[in-house]
Amino acid sequence: MSATDTYRQSHDVAEPRFGFWRRSYAMLVKEFIQLRRDRVSFAMIVMIPVMQLLLFGYAINTTPRNLPTAVLLQEDSDLARSILKALENTSYFRFTREVHDVAEFDDLLKSGKVLFGVEIPRGFERAVRRGDHPALLVAADATDPVAAGSALGALGTVVQTALEHDLFIGDPPSLPFEIRAHARYNPAASSRLNIVPGLVGTILTMTMLIFTALSVTREVERGTMESLLSMPIKPIEVMFGKIIPYVLVGFVQATLIVGIGVLLFGVPILGSLLTLALLSTLFITTNLSIGYTFSTIVQNQLQAMQLSMMFFLPSILLSGFMFPFMGMPVWAQYIGEGLPLTHYVRIVRAIMLKGATIQNLQYDTIALIALMLLAMTIAVTRFRRTLD
Repeated sequence: MSATDTYRQSHDVAEPRFGFWRRSYAMLVKEFIQLRRDRVSFAMIVMIPVMQLLLFGYAINTTPRNLPTAVLLQEDSDLARSILKALENTSYFRFTREVHDVAEFDDLLKSGKVLFGVEIPRGFERAVRRGDHPALLVAADATDPVAAGSALGALGTVVQTALEHDLFIGDPPSLPFEIRAHARYNPAASSRLNIVPGLVGTILTMTMLIFTALSVTREVERGTMESLLSMPIKPIEVMFGKIIPYVLVGFVQATLIVGIGVLLFGVPILGSLLTLALLSTLFITTNLSIGYTFSTIVQNQLQAMQLSMMFFLPSILLSGFMFPFMGMPVWAQYIGEGLPLTHYVRIVRAIMLKGATIQNLQYDTIALIALMLLAMTIAVTRFRRTLD
């Protein structure tokens, strides 16, 4: 009897009643049992929509208020204090620093420690009373146009408010002084100047996490990890061997993104290319260390992808890439400070748009180093447990 005849006879047998539904039900039960055993996937089903809802509902604010502001007060007069109070009453400005010279004023803006700076010149009140129509300066860090736009738009009411109790009763015959708003680093409020530098960090975060997390879990699934563990090699050596090739890959990606941003979108690079390259390498290594840590937690490549996306979601929402960082509540800012992308977004924007130096970026550089060392320590510790 040929194979063809055997196949026909097997299909000539009458189909059991409800056979299709029974087999489908059996597969359905099997899939639910498998899903219940895969705790990582089950957690993702619950956590991702909950996280998105909470972050968008509580943490995201496109009209930030109480933004950190520095003041260069060259005279202490009643009118000067009225102006500062009027600025605070707009609820957009929160004075956190008082500086004593222009260099310190510029350094705070360049380093990102404040988003605004108010300069009241010496002899300002006397010039107002003489009718000289003086001007005070409000400088804004406009690398994030969304954060600066609303606050600059509120300056129009400040003059009138500041004069209510100092010079005139009712409306003055003409405005005796003006406020000159200077949007630094991005005067045209171009969104591409804000987005393109941030994309460098966003793309690197996504690719570096996934590359490293998959590289180790791939070894486990293919069975080559056992051969690797039998070799006379230390956990830190395995880690470096896995990470270093992807450092080069990440550097190529960063160079490509920055090059396209400069050539096609006209994004400037006002700072040092060497500083940008060094800090980009630090950021890449930090993300690779985190990805390696994920690979020691999960059991397969699917879980590695899921955990990477779980980390990527708050990174893109809480880093200041998409939404103003200063507009988030304090608890969300604390979470954001623990994410490498937050610090790198500040670094890459400051170097490319402000011409910042390593001295201006000390805080974010130290934060990246600390996060990298923490991730490496956890990864090596967990990998050593695997060896044992």
